Amino acid sequence: MNENYQIDDVDRKILTYLQEDARMPYLDIARKLVVSGGTIHQRVDRLKKMGIIKGSRVILDPTKLGHDVSVFLGVHLISGKNLNEVIEKMRKLKEIQEVHYTTGDYGLLIKVTTKSIQHFHEFLVNELQAMEEVRATESFVILDSPIGTPSFSI
Repeated sequence: MNENYQIDDVDRKILTYLQEDARMPYLDIARKLVVSGGTIHQRVDRLKKMGIIKGSRVILDPTKLGHDVSVFLGVHLISGKNLNEVIEKMRKLKEIQEVHYTTGDYGLLIKVTTKSIQHFHEFLVNELQAMEEVRATESFVILDSPIGTPSFSI
């Protein structure tokens, strides 16, 4: 792949349409951009090879699946050298939706989704704070997410 390739306005418009609906047929995009379906197919393939498009997914609504509580958690680790161990433990916890290694006050910022406040409390005490590598946590209950696409996995 040509590493010097710069995406253009057509590529950006294709990306915008696919972000709105990843299942939009290439021919529909081609009609909107007044180009051939083959052009869209080639450009999407190039964008995938360049790593700009990393896949597509179905976005679930956690509340419709009975998960009414979402929380950001700042996590202080006892030592940064335990980071990989902690992340591997977190991968196994279905309540954890996202993990971010950050600068600032917290070593990790994670997003958790649970069925209820009681479920969150049990998760916090029995799972997350029970990890010997975790020194402390700070919770931020999410009231609303007016911008962005919430991620959720079962």
